[in-house]
Amino acid sequence: QVQLVESGGGLVQTGDSLRLSCAASERAFSSYGMAWFRQAPGKARELVAAISWNGINTRYADSVKGRFTISRDNAKITTDLQMNSLKLEDTAVYYCAADRAGWGIRAIEFDYWGPGTQVTVSS
Repeated sequence: QVQLVESGGGLVQTGDSLRLSCAASERAFSSYGMAWFRQAPGKARELVAAISWNGINTRYADSVKGRFTISRDNAKITTDLQMNSLKLEDTAVYYCAADRAGWGIRAIEFDYWGPGTQVTVSS
């Protein structure tokens, strides 16, 4: 059954902000590494941000560092991505993913995926 669901995507303009949320269905996700990936048309899926199970460690793609912030609330079993100063190149489908064995870098390392939410940035 669906275990991860993203929300918060939409159509915005350059410079705007969006907050994406990922809701997990099982408490077990509180001990999994979580991440946000994105995929633009004709492009490979890329890691945007990742966070360790306890929220202490994070990593970001160079292209979003300083603009995006990943966070999690293990009581609510949610993982958020705050996106500020959005650019045209941020347009993509954003996916929430979970790695039960840690907090991987590659998409292949992640075991669970949400269906994605569209973020479109225009000018």
